[in-house]
Amino acid sequence: MNVKLAVSVALISFATAAFAQDGTAIYKTKCALCHGADGQGKAKIGPKLAGTTKTVDQIVALLTKGGASKGIHIKPINGLQADQAKAVAGHVKGLK
Repeated sequence: MNVKLAVSVALISFATAAFAQDGTAIYKTKCALCHGADGQGKAKIGPKLAGTTKTVDQIVALLTKGGASKGIHIKPINGLQADQAKAVAGHVKGLK
């Protein structure tokens, strides 16, 4: 039983690490152009994301459902799955 538990913990740890890397990679391809690689924003293109007060759930909703008052986020990001949006939101929350 201990072996099964150890394997399960290892798989979860690996999946969590891969999940975080996917969030970073997706951010770089879908978000950084407007918000900057470090989330500091770009004038007249995309606001600063580093240090956002939005929760992970709010970011996920914005990416998957849209709802912003202006810009690209009025509509959901095309082709972004909920788990991918959560990974991106985790990356955004880690930006300083």
